[in-house]
Amino acid sequence: MNGNVPWRVVAVAAMPGYRVDVRFHDGTCGVLDMAALVESESAGVFASLRDQAVFDAVHIEFGAVAWPGEIDLAPDALHAVIKARGGCVLLPDGLFS
Repeated sequence: MNGNVPWRVVAVAAMPGYRVDVRFHDGTCGVLDMAALVESESAGVFASLRDQAVFDAVHIEFGAVAWPGEIDLAPDALHAVIKARGGCVLLPDGLFS
């Protein structure tokens, strides 16, 4: 992967309420709110993030926000929403808002 793409994630930190502080290579930063998805009945693989220890294990993998169990998020789409809105909510249907 090209390490200079603007949407490459360079820092993440778990926050209370299933939120993640995210910073990108180009300096864009914001909070990703995953509560609606994680707490929904249709959470699918994201249901494992209800375990606080698993959620807190958020890390960067290949420039993307990731968790144990091969869970990750598309960094380009996440970057676009955070850049436009200053933050992002991940909805139960998996769409960014």
